[in-house]
Amino acid sequence: MSLRMIAEEKVGVFFGEPESPCLVARPVHAAKFSVTRLQCRLDGRASRLVRLPADDAYFLMLYLDDALHRDVAGDGTECEVRRYREGSVCLVDLTHGASIRLVSDLDSLVFYMPRDLFREVSKVANAPRATGLRCRRGEDDDVMRNLGTALLPFFDEQGRGQNAVLQHIAIAVCAHLLHSYTDPGEARGGVAGLSVWQEKAAKDFMIEHFAEDFSFAAAAAAAGLSKRDFINGFSEVTGLTPFQWLMRHRIVRAKQYLTSRALTLSEVAKRCGFSDVDQFDRAFRRATGTSPSDWRGRWLN
Repeated sequence: MSLRMIAEEKVGVFFGEPESPCLVARPVHAAKFSVTRLQCRLDGRASRLVRLPADDAYFLMLYLDDALHRDVAGDGTECEVRRYREGSVCLVDLTHGASIRLVSDLDSLVFYMPRDLFREVSKVANAPRATGLRCRRGEDDDVMRNLGTALLPFFDEQGRGQNAVLQHIAIAVCAHLLHSYTDPGEARGGVAGLSVWQEKAAKDFMIEHFAEDFSFAAAAAAAGLSKRDFINGFSEVTGLTPFQWLMRHRIVRAKQYLTSRALTLSEVAKRCGFSDVDQFDRAFRRATGTSPSDWRGRWLN
């Protein structure tokens, strides 16, 4: 069975949750956009294998709570268990299908988006014309987090007056992915500097050690590269140097900590890898245009 055939209401079938609620829209012309509220409970089982069939589409998971699962290769080989944090995303190209093995409960929003939809959105939105997206696994994405938060109330409204808003959000999701995750090989007419797995390995290392003062040679080693090849390849793939990417990640995590008054600014700075509050303040201002304390005040008010 093709995923597209059941995208309207049955994406949850592949996760063993056929009754999962789903929202569907045609935001531009013919191509459909769907988002499913997926809540999988293992109920004492050790794991659950999920197989997504091949399709000319992308599949994006926005994690609403921390989850653990393994990637499963086409030959059945299973990778190590990885933790996917609340607020992070996993973007998968379904050209050859995809498989994972859940080893924890899963609470998420699942987006199904055919390539035709990206072609349609690129014609009406201020977005790149490219329709090839580079896969992402376990990366924080504040924009998708906010769009997901905006979608959650719709699952309780049973379709009442939501279609126009859902169409706008669907276009916003696709435009964001085109802006942020366009495959550099397609966008720049060249070959990406790192494989998906080298990029993920390096980013996983930086995420795991983001609060530490580590050497980028260590991140390069995690990807099996020299420091020079890693920095050049990473910049080619992401458009950012490893340092710039790390700082963005630290600011994203800082914002998460700042949404509560439980931590002082000094504690937030330490948890996010800054040597002191002054360094934290300077980096935060460069990234957001405001101080951490002002940002916290506006968020909490």
